[in-house]
Formats: sequence, C-alpha cells, structure tokens
Amino acid sequence: MFNTIKQDVKVVFDRDPAVRSVPEVLFCYPGFHAILIYRLAHGLWVRKFYFLARFSSHVGRFLTGIEIHPGATIGKGFFIDHGMGVVIGETAEIGDNCTLYHQVTLGGTSWAKEKRHPTLGNNVVIGSGAKILGPFTVGDDAKIGSNSVVVKEVPDHSTVVGIPGRVVFQAGAKLEDERPDLEHGQLPDPEAKAISCLFEQIRTLEKKVQDLTEKLDEQKPARKTRSRTASSTASKRKSA
Repeated sequence: MFNTIKQDVKVVFDRDPAVRSVPEVLFCYPGFHAILIYRLAHGLWVRKFYFLARFSSHVGRFLTGIEIHPGATIGKGFFIDHGMGVVIGETAEIGDNCTLYHQVTLGGTSWAKEKRHPTLGNNVVIGSGAKILGPFTVGDDAKIGSNSVVVKEVPDHSTVVGIPGRVVFQAGAKLEDERPDLEHGQLPDPEAKAISCLFEQIRTLEKKVQDLTEKLDEQKPARKTRSRTASSTASKRKSA
C-alpha cells in the first residue's frame, strides 16, 4: 500500500511542474485524493461489497469533484491534473501512465449491462473537456485535444481533435523510457488550416481579377480611338 502511495506521489512530481513538496501533494491535490479513494472503493467492489464501494466513491466525488466508478479498472501511474468534473464510468479501462485533465468524461452510449465505456491504452493524454464516449479502444501514446468528442476507435500514436474527433496526426512508437508528451494545447487545427487555404485561394483570385481589370483599363483608350476613327470614316463615306 505504501509503495503504491509513493508511486502516486512520484507521478505528481513527474507531471506537474507546480508541485513543490510531498505535503502539498498529500493535502492539496484532489486528483491524488481521488485515486486513493478509488483504490479503496475498487477493493470493496471486487470483493462484492457493492454498496460500500459506491458510497466510498460518492464520498470521494463530494470531496474532490471527481467521479470514478469503483468498477473501473485503472493501471499504474494514473494522474488527474486539477480534476474538477472528471467522470470515469463503470466499465472503463485505463492503462499505465495515463493523464487526464479537468472535465474529461469516459462515458457510455448504451443502456445494456455490458462493456459500454472506453478502454485507454498506455501513455494516453486527454485534454481538458474532452469526451470519450463508447466501448472502443484509444491506442497507446494517443493524445486527445481539449473539448474533442471521440466516438470511434483511435489508433496507437495518434493525435485526435474536433467534434466528432478525427485523427489529424499519427507518429511512430515512443521509446520505452520517454516521458509522456503533455503538450495537449499545441495540437494541429484542421479547420483553421482549411480556412487558411480558402483565404489563400481567394487572395489569388482577387489578384487575377485586379490584373485583368488593369489590363482592360489600359485597353479602353485604344478602343475609344479606334471607335472614333471608324465613325469618322463612316461619315465620310456617307457624305461621298
């Protein structure tokens, strides 16, 4: 038990640059508290003390603002940063070294009593406000952008953004000892890229129209001169 608590404290030091001391983690980190309470509730759940497990989970929700169902399965090195509004459903499965930010939901989309919540691989980072809904797998080393809504499977080493979420980047496997990449705020924006391309095309078309207009303006004096010459010639022919 003490080794597990030490590991949970170490995870906070590894992934939160704001932490300064062990007492600060023990008394001031709701994500840390939520994990401790979850471990107690999960222990009761697997021993079929369902009411006590749910009650312990409810107390943890009241104290931390983080709701973790005691039936969920969570691996080692799990970290919830800030944490307010995080919801993790009963059949959710979370791998090792995963990171969740505030207002993340690992939710279900079915009324059936079956696997209805997502499965996260190892080293997954989910940005604040993201919703992962359904019984599919989010692959190892995946990153989910803030406020994304993911409703289908995510491949390993992928970056997902948008509503609905879609893969915008896929990289190679990480080295075994490489630290998780927490830069979930610097993800590609495909909508902004598409709009930028449209603006570029509009600027190109405007330049072509401007060039054509200038050429037409240059040709107008010559046309007027030819028109006058033709009119004068016609008049002379009539008088003759």
